[in-house]
Amino acid sequence: MPKMKTSKSAAKRFKVTGTGKLVRNKAYKSHILTKKSTKRKRNLRKSIVTDATNAKVMKRILPYI
Repeated sequence: MPKMKTSKSAAKRFKVTGTGKLVRNKAYKSHILTKKSTKRKRNLRKSIVTDATNAKVMKRILPYI
């Protein structure tokens, strides 16, 4: 059985918590920041746990993380 390949694009975007959940950063924080409020930009800095519906697929493409 050959080794499974890790999706490198996904590996750069997700981290695993101690309990095995996937954590990701929020989108919409890269450009056009002048029209976004300070509160909105501050909340976009925080990372959040990936939704369970997406986590199953992400675990499959990240076999060794």
